Amino acid sequence: MQNNLFTTIRSLKLVDGCKSAAIFTIPPSSSSSSAASSSSTSAASSSSETSGKPHLLPLLRSKSIQPPPLSHHNQPPLKPPLVLPYGLPSSDLIDPPVDPFLRTTDPIPSLSSLYRRFSRSPSLPSSELCDLYLEHYSLLRSLADPKLLRRSLRNARLYASDPHHKLVFSAWLRFERRDDELHHPPPLLPCLPSAPPLECPRSALSSLPDSPSSLCPCHRDPPLDSHRPSVELDIHDDDDDDGDGDVEVVEEDGDEADVYICIGDDEVGCSRHRIAALSRPLWALLYGEFAESRRTHINFGQNHISPNSMKAVETFSRRNKLEDDVPIDVVLEILSFANKFCCDGLKSACDERLASLVLTIDDALQLIDFGLEETAYLLVAACLQVFLRGLPKSLQDPEIMRLLCSPEGKERLLQAGHASFALYYFLSQVAMEEEMRSNTTVMLFERLNECAAPGWQKQLALHQLGCVMLERQEYKDAQKLFEEAVAEGHAYSQIGVARAKYKRGHKYAAYKQINGLFSEHNPTGWMYQERSLYGIGKEKMADLKIATELDPTLSYPYKYRAITLMEDNKISAAIAEINKIIRFKVSTDCLELRAWFFLAIEDYEGALQDIRALMTLDPNYMMFHGKLHGEQMIEILKQRVHQLDMADCWMQLYDRWSAVDDIGSLAVVHQMLSKEPANSSLRFRQSLLLLRLNCQKAAMHSLRMARNNSSQEHERLVYEGWILYDTGHREEALAKAEESIAIQRSFEAFFLKAYALADSSLDQSLSSYVIQLLEQANSCASDNLRKGQVSKTTATCIEFIHFAFASHFVVCFL
Repeated sequence: MQNNLFTTIRSLKLVDGCKSAAIFTIPPSSSSSSAASSSSTSAASSSSETSGKPHLLPLLRSKSIQPPPLSHHNQPPLKPPLVLPYGLPSSDLIDPPVDPFLRTTDPIPSLSSLYRRFSRSPSLPSSELCDLYLEHYSLLRSLADPKLLRRSLRNARLYASDPHHKLVFSAWLRFERRDDELHHPPPLLPCLPSAPPLECPRSALSSLPDSPSSLCPCHRDPPLDSHRPSVELDIHDDDDDDGDGDVEVVEEDGDEADVYICIGDDEVGCSRHRIAALSRPLWALLYGEFAESRRTHINFGQNHISPNSMKAVETFSRRNKLEDDVPIDVVLEILSFANKFCCDGLKSACDERLASLVLTIDDALQLIDFGLEETAYLLVAACLQVFLRGLPKSLQDPEIMRLLCSPEGKERLLQAGHASFALYYFLSQVAMEEEMRSNTTVMLFERLNECAAPGWQKQLALHQLGCVMLERQEYKDAQKLFEEAVAEGHAYSQIGVARAKYKRGHKYAAYKQINGLFSEHNPTGWMYQERSLYGIGKEKMADLKIATELDPTLSYPYKYRAITLMEDNKISAAIAEINKIIRFKVSTDCLELRAWFFLAIEDYEGALQDIRALMTLDPNYMMFHGKLHGEQMIEILKQRVHQLDMADCWMQLYDRWSAVDDIGSLAVVHQMLSKEPANSSLRFRQSLLLLRLNCQKAAMHSLRMARNNSSQEHERLVYEGWILYDTGHREEALAKAEESIAIQRSFEAFFLKAYALADSSLDQSLSSYVIQLLEQANSCASDNLRKGQVSKTTATCIEFIHFAFASHFVVCFL
């Protein structure tokens, strides 16, 4: 109940924004609603169209949003208009992709089994819990719920027990917010006060356990005594010890030099027992049976260490810490010396010092090779962290790509303790999102497969690599990989096997492959959808019908039926069919198909609206099966549609917003942004519309653009707050809202604060405070649409408080 209520606070609907009804229900676009009209009006529409083709009417402001109705029958055979240089859509080119993630035949048993394993969490080590949450993330990907996915990643980061997994998951969480798209992105160090603690780079390099409420190390108070006293480490060779030696700590200020380390013409005076205490090899050298144990002058000229570095080692032996003014080249020499003589304490100090110096990509590139050669765990971790936090741009660097993608690079990382399934899982997802067919993506998935353990990890790695090969049209390799995934227990990979066989010309073998699924598992929507690809006629249509009944969210059946209707010269019925999926699930391919239908009947206004909307979802979208960029199609259609000035666009936006025409509103906002690309308010409105359409990736992009284009600090803080809130960081979002209010009281700042608070508790007193915040928001300057929204939401909040109180009273009474 609470979730439905507070979703309405952010909702843009004025009429039904406070209803807790259907999810993302979208009215048909202006042209499509008339096309889906009942048969009782078909005669009237038919008579109106027989006089000629639809004309380009000027855009009116309120009641004339819908284009002219479309005819259902008696149309002449279709001829592609001049604006369709690539012809009409073909059903042969819309095959659904093989989903590149784990998909079970029934997710309920899989998730319940995972839940039972979580229930034993008190007895499980942190590393195993981290792996469980990563598996949970993989299973939830088929549900396409960003909030659930981020929650699993946060839990995986919370239970990560070593710096390597901490830095991988913190970078993964940061990548989900795509800070790389922000102008002047936050620095690597130190963290901003409102930054999520689990994403802190210093915290990731720490071996200490984390908690969601703890502050990151960047903002913790430094210890009162930051200087450790000098100590003496004395190793006694005792016959009764276990071979590790006993360490006696003696507090002393210093000792006189009783041994001299000779390097060239220089001599470095040292305390023999302090140098010997650094490691057992040095103790054996200075107190064992070697000749050096009887000498006061020992030649270290062949040990590749300079006099300055040896002086720093001597100082460390007395004070047990590296001095702050030690140059980096000296630290590098000391680290090599520590590795050669197995000085663990000295190596750790150098490792920490070098890791703290890695702040940029250039720093990391200069130090990563040295860290790998010396197996400096923290130094390599710090360099790797910079590479990961620079994704996806860092994958374009040849040196970084060579390290992360090549088998040799993986082996070097493995020796340093930094090659894992989690690392290559993250890298492969980033690469696949950027360009699925690239060689980089293939190499990363090969490394992922090498790191995968038997079970779900192997299933995922093989299946995803098979999807990449299928996309690259390497069907033989794809089939082999899918078959290996099936052998590991992933039933859904049989879809990949069948698809690869089909692409290789073995249609009947593909049909038999899918039929085998029906005999082994309970039928699902995607099984019927896949079998329909290999059938014809009535059998194909029957499979598509059952697929829609079992899973209405599958878009392929709607698209195929719509194209079939178009081929039968029934454009209105085709538009009505594709509207069935667009009403509750907006996607670029369905919008493109509907725009294609509009173009076929020369309804350029309706086509332009859908193309503007789909370009909002994906600015790089290529239309007509990847042959023409969407923006080029918009330029073509603009010559055939009346163009509005900004004042008329605002009126259009007001009318469509009030009519809850989200796709129409998106199209108007897209047109306005083409005139004023730096308008942050329009970008923000665009993000709200996209969130209502459940297009979160596009919505977050719009929010980041709003933040980049904002010229006012208080506005920028609000947009940053919404970005944090939408990625699951409520407390940080509240901090941004309060910081914005401290600079300037504004409608959006109070609105953000109210929304974040309302979503955090059911407490009645808090609900009253939320209402006060909404009233304060209403007292600030804003447009009538937003103020009307607050007034509506405030009234609903009051009703909810009374309802919640009454429900609580009834429960207590029972």
